[in-house]
Amino acid sequence: MKKTILLASLTLMASAMSVAHPTSIIRSPSVIVKEAPAAHWRSIDNDNTLYIKLDSGTVVVELNPLLAPNHVKQLKTLARSGFYDGLNFYRFVEGFVAQAGDLSESKPIGQALKSLKSERIHFTKQPLNMTVVDPNDSYGATTGFINGFSVATNQQQSQYWQTHCPGAFAMARDNNPDSASTEFYVVIGQAPRYLDRNLTVFGQVRQGFEHLQTLKRRPETNGSTNIMDNQIISIKVASDLPLKDQVKLKIMTTLSSSFVELIQSRMNRPETFFIERANYVDICGVTVPTK
Repeated sequence: MKKTILLASLTLMASAMSVAHPTSIIRSPSVIVKEAPAAHWRSIDNDNTLYIKLDSGTVVVELNPLLAPNHVKQLKTLARSGFYDGLNFYRFVEGFVAQAGDLSESKPIGQALKSLKSERIHFTKQPLNMTVVDPNDSYGATTGFINGFSVATNQQQSQYWQTHCPGAFAMARDNNPDSASTEFYVVIGQAPRYLDRNLTVFGQVRQGFEHLQTLKRRPETNGSTNIMDNQIISIKVASDLPLKDQVKLKIMTTLSSSFVELIQSRMNRPETFFIERANYVDICGVTVPTK
């Protein structure tokens, strides 16, 4: 599908909705979510979902194998070996990220790889089916959503990468772009979009984001297994657990007309509180609904 065709089709959808729901009566996001039909929702992919169990509760992260399959495989391998159990979020930067893993770099990684080839950009000869949010993004030619993940693409639609929006799940590394192995981070504050295409982002927090926000700001970690703040009780792959322990979570399908309407509602806030309406929203200003 050519970019012009894709953008044209989405523009027509948006135009149709603006006729059906002019700014003065456009439906609010809460109403759109409430009235979205069952066909506009999908179940979370438990085969590619992590449960990060903390003292305060569980963070649910859906992984993105389309853009970074090897990073997804690495995290699942480490989780299944129990690598993260008992480790911690040892770095917390207010308004930026929370980083976790093995600060001591001494814990055996089992069958996982010692280093991963970067998947910071996904290269393709065929454009991917994308719901556009901003056709004139500052960090990429176009931003939008693919399979529920916020992404950006170049002008030719031959390169795609997940954006650093709040809740983005990514792999840390040193200066070598192919040096990632075990350490991961979650964006917890303002979107550091300048990191896009520099690190591999391969997942999104779907539930439990508040537990990351309550982590200790200055964690004390001695590099041993004795005293650590922000301890990770366990990280499990959702599908490995009994059905009764799996979260029954549904996510709005980002190719649905409900989601396209939601983007329009975010562009022009319909609530009477708003005096001015920008007719614009950036990619990190749109959150994929869950229920």
